[in-house]
Amino acid sequence: MTDDKADWQPTACILCECNCGIVVQVEDRTLARIRGDKHHPASRGYTCNKALRLDHYQNNRNRLTSPMRRRPDGSFEEIDWDTAISEIAAGFRAVADTHGGDKIVYYGGGGQGNHLGGAYSGAFLRALGSHYKSNALAQEKTGEHWVDAHFYGNHTRGEFERAEVSVFVGKNPWMSQSFPRARVVLNEIAKDPSRSMIVIDPVITDTAKMADFHLRVRPGTDAWCLAALAAVLVQEDLCDEEFLAEHVTGVGPVCEVLREVPVGEYARRCGVDESLLRAAARRIGTAGSVAVFEDLGVQQAPNSTLCSYLDKMLWILTGNFAKPGGQHLHSSFAPLFRPGGVGRTPVTGAPIIGGLMPSNVLPEEILTDHPDRFRAMIVESSNPAHSVADSAAVRRALAALELVVVIDVAMTETARLAHYVLPAASQFEKPEATFFNLEFPHNTFHLRHRLMEPLAGTLPEPEIWARLMRELGVVDAAELEPLRAAAEQGREAFTAAFFAAVGTNPGLGKVLPFVLYETLGPALPDGLSGAAALWGLAQKAAMTYPEAVRRAGHADGNALFDAILAGRSGVTFTVHEYGEDFALISHPDRRIAVEMPEMLTEIRALAEAPASLTTAEFPIVLSAGERRAHTANDIIRDPSWRKRDVDGALRVSIEDAGRLGLTDGGRALITTAAGRAEATVEISDAMLAGHASLPNGYGLDFVDGDGSAVIPGVAPNALTSGGWRDAYAGTPWHKHVPARIEAVGALAPTGG
Repeated sequence: MTDDKADWQPTACILCECNCGIVVQVEDRTLARIRGDKHHPASRGYTCNKALRLDHYQNNRNRLTSPMRRRPDGSFEEIDWDTAISEIAAGFRAVADTHGGDKIVYYGGGGQGNHLGGAYSGAFLRALGSHYKSNALAQEKTGEHWVDAHFYGNHTRGEFERAEVSVFVGKNPWMSQSFPRARVVLNEIAKDPSRSMIVIDPVITDTAKMADFHLRVRPGTDAWCLAALAAVLVQEDLCDEEFLAEHVTGVGPVCEVLREVPVGEYARRCGVDESLLRAAARRIGTAGSVAVFEDLGVQQAPNSTLCSYLDKMLWILTGNFAKPGGQHLHSSFAPLFRPGGVGRTPVTGAPIIGGLMPSNVLPEEILTDHPDRFRAMIVESSNPAHSVADSAAVRRALAALELVVVIDVAMTETARLAHYVLPAASQFEKPEATFFNLEFPHNTFHLRHRLMEPLAGTLPEPEIWARLMRELGVVDAAELEPLRAAAEQGREAFTAAFFAAVGTNPGLGKVLPFVLYETLGPALPDGLSGAAALWGLAQKAAMTYPEAVRRAGHADGNALFDAILAGRSGVTFTVHEYGEDFALISHPDRRIAVEMPEMLTEIRALAEAPASLTTAEFPIVLSAGERRAHTANDIIRDPSWRKRDVDGALRVSIEDAGRLGLTDGGRALITTAAGRAEATVEISDAMLAGHASLPNGYGLDFVDGDGSAVIPGVAPNALTSGGWRDAYAGTPWHKHVPARIEAVGALAPTGG
């Protein structure tokens, strides 16, 4: 193939939430050449090194090409699609009829780039009466979402391109990206003497090396550090009193608690020099703009919800909202969390936040004789047997269910435990999109067209869900004929017919994605039927943000939808003005409500709470699942993509290595309350004494070309515990696992 411009097709990277635009050349179903897409409105040609390895996902040697049914002996047999759909629909209907549809739990809805398929799952679940759901967000973001919902009812994102001070809490954006053009922006901050970067992290990360202030907290003590920073703002009168008086409620009780915080004592407890901590707080308090980003380093560690509460105080108390370079609410093309989705799980009473139950409680909700226990599960584009804490317990739970169905591109650890496995088309063989649309003032959406036909034997998820719905017979096909005819006449005719049909038949409203797929889908350009659900989302966006959508160049919902279909490199769907930030607050008074009694109680409790959760038996804090240059969750299963850190080394400090007799490149035995594993050792001056880390994305089953099993590295969740979780959100403490580390060879042989 030549390097002709016409040969390059726009799509996106799928290895992190940024989904940077890329262009690729396809040769014989391979992604032969990959580079950044300069026309993408968010990434503008930027991409990191990981995108260059996407063909390892597309052409994974373990791709599934036929529906699979488990035999009684545990092996699998290929079956045809009609048989699979018929038996699966009948199986779920039987569970719903016998035990109730609420005994069917759904896990997934897409990974880092495939959200569009998950948009169609809801119709099938609602038809059965199923409403319990979990996914990766419930392992990370639900505590922050709970705080956000109380504060302003939405999600915020910092405008780091323009911020005078950028604060990263448990976040290494040089490696994990997470906002557009991350490394370009970080370099710009580091080179500008008028700007500052503050990093709160126990590890000397790539980002920490660039920081003006590295608050190197002891593992698990972020809450003391954040409380002290917020306290300095209050105690040294660095708050924006005018902003607080005009735009914030509940300030008095919060400031009363923060005035009591002993800054020097909390600095000592978190291991940060008091003068450095105070200097960082003063830099925040005197800056013209401040943006803050928290991530898994605190969201999967002790006091995670409290940390979310406290790190937001850094920009709220200083009035860094609705201004260039500050923190912003933003539009959403599709909500990642279900509005008002709160409640409790049926067995353990665990919190449901934003419609998501904690992943950690799944085994407890299944391995019981409670009459309301879950009886069946659907897993879509997710791998809880590998990604959820205490994977051994998760495997036992999956084995106890009456019916497990997995939709995925490969035979994952979870799929091996399923009764049926349905092979999905890859993210480059179907229209796809992500709902990580989090930017302000310009927000973007990217519908990725397929680069090639689906691999023989596979189907896109929208078609899988549609076939299951047809099998259930929830909607009479004759009811949809008028809508199909209207779709052929054009957008205006379809819009009128659609709203009339839903108005007269409320039942259609419960299964809207299916209705759109069956009626509008066939009228869309070739290969884009799976994008039909976006029509409804475009209408909603245009009604929710009418001025911002028009400002982005779209007259109405139909115009926006057509722009999305045509915009091969993505489109800007909203353009907000800074003052509109306040209108995005969901409270009727459009003010930020900061008083949360539970969190104020937790701040007071820090005075007596233990700053260390290790024990004599398990004296080291293990961070299980560090992001590194050659990790990508588990979406790339073939280990040959890694050119470095092939075994996923256990990183330990120089001090711990000397004390424990560990050698660089040697082997170590890691023991936790949940399990044991062996790993290669890497001695690193980036680690504090008493702190060690293992990377994410290792320990995956992979069958090599000669049929042998290749499982390099440690599966982190063989070492984590399900009960080790946040009291408010149930998010796991993957980054804070008490462990014992011993040099292999210094011990008698052990099992495990």
